[in-house]
Amino acid sequence: MALPKELQDWFIPLSEGRLTLAEARSELAAIGFPQDAIPLIVQLVENPRYDLPGVELFDGAADLDTHDNIHILLGRGLLPKDEAFVLGFTMGSTNRVGPVEEKLYELFSRYLYPRDYRFSAEDFAVYRDALRLGQISCCEPLHRLDYEALMPLDLASARRKAGIEVDLLRASYRIEKRRYPQAPESRRLLAVR
Repeated sequence: MALPKELQDWFIPLSEGRLTLAEARSELAAIGFPQDAIPLIVQLVENPRYDLPGVELFDGAADLDTHDNIHILLGRGLLPKDEAFVLGFTMGSTNRVGPVEEKLYELFSRYLYPRDYRFSAEDFAVYRDALRLGQISCCEPLHRLDYEALMPLDLASARRKAGIEVDLLRASYRIEKRRYPQAPESRRLLAVR
């Protein structure tokens, strides 16, 4: 995905626990990425606003505000492997994604999305690892959290309230950093702010 430099560089690491969720959201809002900049096919697949009544195409679908909050809580930026991780972990946190849904999402994310939004094989491997991690995590389904109630909390407290196991994420990030040393989003995962 060809992002402007300020979006490529935006990143609040997992080690950051003092900022409130509201402050972190303000940092992201200052550089902004409007919903209408996202291609319709991506919105149809990933945004629940486009679900048919009673039918959710993919478990864990989230609107852009919720998706941005999840990026912050998981300590991920906005680069492709970050997106892959956030989507995978969010879907995994529902404990409802089976092999058919996983393959269907692979079809969309690797082959049907516009070129700038497609996952590479590496990106999809990050998605798949994050999906499994979300499934074994004891956190709440991240797309269903009451983010308004979390806004005044510092990130460490918001993560605890959501049941996000920071140690589990750190272990996964260490593996990802070793596995993809050429990827800037993987190299910066364990950064201290």
